[in-house]
Amino acid sequence: MGNAGPDRSTTVALRLEELYRGEARRVFATLIRLLGSFELAEEALQDAFAAAAEQWPENGIPENARAWLVSVGRFKAIDVLRRRSRFRESLPQLAEGIERRRFRELERAEEEVGDDRLRLVFVCCHPTLGDEAKIALTLREVCGLTTEEIARAFLSKPPTVAQRIVRAKRRIRDERIPYEIPPLSDLPERLAAVLRVIYLVFNEGYSATSGASITRRDLSDEAIRLARLLVELMPQPEAEALLALMLLHESRRSTRMTEEGEIVLLADQDRSRWDRELIAEGVALLERSLRAARRVGPYALQAAIAAVHAEAERPEETDWNEIVGLYDLLLQLQPTAIVELNRAVAIAMRDGPKPALTIVERILERGELTEYGLIHATRADLCRRLDRPEEAIASYERALRLTEQEPERRFLRRRIGGLRSRTGSGSSASIPAG
Repeated sequence: MGNAGPDRSTTVALRLEELYRGEARRVFATLIRLLGSFELAEEALQDAFAAAAEQWPENGIPENARAWLVSVGRFKAIDVLRRRSRFRESLPQLAEGIERRRFRELERAEEEVGDDRLRLVFVCCHPTLGDEAKIALTLREVCGLTTEEIARAFLSKPPTVAQRIVRAKRRIRDERIPYEIPPLSDLPERLAAVLRVIYLVFNEGYSATSGASITRRDLSDEAIRLARLLVELMPQPEAEALLALMLLHESRRSTRMTEEGEIVLLADQDRSRWDRELIAEGVALLERSLRAARRVGPYALQAAIAAVHAEAERPEETDWNEIVGLYDLLLQLQPTAIVELNRAVAIAMRDGPKPALTIVERILERGELTEYGLIHATRADLCRRLDRPEEAIASYERALRLTEQEPERRFLRRRIGGLRSRTGSGSSASIPAG
């Protein structure tokens, strides 16, 4: 062994950074299966990457880096348990049990379910957990979102999300919920929660709630990958519809921002650059889902809306009447303020801004979505189109205060600046009631 030169150290550092971004949660999921503990697996993951940072500059990067990290993490966990054994009598037996699990178990997951992370999704979505706990736990442990990011996705507060995660882990531990994919007979009851988790992960990746970029491609790619595995494992109509929905949205990714990272609205996107292969795959999945479904589900309706957009070659060819009709059906299945807001946007495109503004203000009068920046941005745009600039400025400013994604903040500032230059206003307008 020779001394590691600066070039090798740099190469190792870059490779470790790449592995941590792309493989850390997969390594973590496998360690959970092998160790049977969230906390022990998290500690083992950090120890494995620390060992790699120390050893790889000297010994070189192993051919199968992921397997190396899992193996080292597992043995680090055994060492930790043995060091603690003098305080707890049961720990030596636990360490021996972990050690007896042969390393070839790393490949067993591929044979059984295709991916340890998909296995972990089903564990996190166990029926004994509440719906919000299932989603928070999966977003945190499977996808690596922070509690702050999850809180924004939930329109909740970080301490509340953190408590849900802690309680869910405690319940999994206390009730000894196994780290395994359930039998096929038990899968349907778990499917709805799993689909919702994948859907939320994709949403965060497709339109990030905070940060310097509009999107987080790692998250949307991960959601699509999990959905493909789920469809392969369980080709159910709503699973296919969800995958279709994500592919149809993903087809537009490259046109949603300029090279400088600024937002490009749907009507202004270069549709010739939309990914036609993804659109074709999404439409085919949607059609297959609709043929197989006993009744149309919410993901199928959302995918159908996305398909109407995807198949319009020019913005003016969009069939807004069909989109409003699809939102009418979706609102029957999911009578939520978010669906109502999206329907209002479609009505604005079909019938003009006035009836849409009535819907938006009705939502706000009910006290719903008052802390949701998008509803205030929507109200602002409708007021702008109705030539009510002072109200538009006030709503844009409220949206700005509630928005943490930098490209959105820049977009809102430009809109505010444009309206002020028209009205000659140099000060903030008051925020209207509601």
